[in-house]
Amino acid sequence: MTIALLSVSDKTGIVDFAKGLHALGVQLLSTGGTAHMLKEAGLPVTEVAERTGFPEILDGRVKTLHPMIHGALLARRDLPAHMATLTQHGITPIDLLAVNLYPFESTVAKAGCTLADAIENIDIGGPAMVRSAAKNWRDVTVLTDPAQYGGVLAELRAGGVSLKTKFVLATAAFNRISDYAGAISDYLSSVDPASVDGPGTPARQAFPAQSNGRFVKLQDLRYGENPHQQAAFYRDLYPAPGSLVTARQLQGKALSYNNIADADAAWECVKQWTAPACVIVKHAGPCGVAVGAGALDAYQKALQTDPVSAFGGIIAFNVAVDGAAAQAVDKQFAEVLIAPDFSSEALATLKHKSSLRILAIALDGVRRDGATPWERGQNAVDVKRVGSGLLMQTADHHVLHAADLKVVTKTQPTPEQIDDLLFAWKVAHYVKSNAIVFCKNGTTLGVGGGQPSRLDSARIAATKAEQFGLSLKGSAVASDAFFPFRDGLDVVADHGATCVIQPGGSKRDQEVIDAADEHGIAMVFTGVRHFRH
Repeated sequence: MTIALLSVSDKTGIVDFAKGLHALGVQLLSTGGTAHMLKEAGLPVTEVAERTGFPEILDGRVKTLHPMIHGALLARRDLPAHMATLTQHGITPIDLLAVNLYPFESTVAKAGCTLADAIENIDIGGPAMVRSAAKNWRDVTVLTDPAQYGGVLAELRAGGVSLKTKFVLATAAFNRISDYAGAISDYLSSVDPASVDGPGTPARQAFPAQSNGRFVKLQDLRYGENPHQQAAFYRDLYPAPGSLVTARQLQGKALSYNNIADADAAWECVKQWTAPACVIVKHAGPCGVAVGAGALDAYQKALQTDPVSAFGGIIAFNVAVDGAAAQAVDKQFAEVLIAPDFSSEALATLKHKSSLRILAIALDGVRRDGATPWERGQNAVDVKRVGSGLLMQTADHHVLHAADLKVVTKTQPTPEQIDDLLFAWKVAHYVKSNAIVFCKNGTTLGVGGGQPSRLDSARIAATKAEQFGLSLKGSAVASDAFFPFRDGLDVVADHGATCVIQPGGSKRDQEVIDAADEHGIAMVFTGVRHFRH
């Protein structure tokens, strides 16, 4: 290797990398600010303008778009005609290219970003060089991330960069260019053309005219939802803090497709509470949820809701699991156990369960008061695949407060009932529609969901509670959507519910309110529906 071209926007580690190359006898070629930084570090650097014989122009918009650069990157060393052409034009091959691009993504993410700012941060020369180098990957080593510097230096010191590494780097380079172009397309496709003449921040649509999904594969899965299906697990390009894809697996077998789907349901549900909470999920639906004094208390209360369905389920905590909680969990067969952390005693207790998948997901970076869903550890958009298309919607992160509730009955709910209603409402958010949830004292008593009829969901929830000897007297009930008739409310009241929370909005609301008054129970409307399909 004789010549390396270094031209980076993110200058992390570039000086040390250049020093390592120089120590190996590699000639350094660079541009603008990168060249200035390397010269200040005492390194001998040739500027691109000296090589091309043409200065940077148009405020740096054109500096590397030149045959002296692209010919040096694209020429195949194994083709005599290519090498003869280089000789004819006095072009020396470039063997290594290190480029990272103008910070377009972070620029447009800033509040108040103007269209002019966005446009000026669209890199042209950088992607062109990266594509040239990556196309000629057998002859040119291309780096697009500072994290790659150390590995390449190590291989160079050991005798040269392997063909395998060159291919991996070239693939990463094309992926980076794809991600970069996708980000530009997403942004420009979201800008309202009617607003482009103004000097300020352009108006943008919530959903761009073209959407470019960008995901990175975490692992291949043994099979999909069923054994005859193939599957893999991908993450967002920039995962939100505290999300499932950031988990560290501390123990157990490889996660399955269904494990991941159920684990996400449990984890997203349990993250709603700041008090110690436990959620047990089976087949994507909560079968037991509780808040408690600690992990053990929350688990014991959640388990009593439906210990049969909990068998082989997913257990999630929003607090660290200690030894006492682990001893209780150890008595139960579970597929996955999730928490922000686990004590050494907890891990020692569960170590013998070699099949139990234990996931630790740090919540340190999550900001509950964050300005964006990402900062709050949430997805901004939900996506559902349909035939040859996608349904996209803003994710349902609506948070209900006591002040938002509208009491519609003669009976007023007590403060304790308000607490239980809000708890039940949070649980109902994660139950498949139609959803009915009985609870009391921060614990679910009966959960019914996934039924075409709300009346059937109410009956199932009540039957579940009775099956496990749980009294529904004085319980609170949440319904994810309005009661279309009074019959569903009659069922929950007849089983002992004394307060109900529901969105309202039915043309028969008054009929349902009158029924509640007949039963002497309190009912509040939220004005918000939580369908989950």
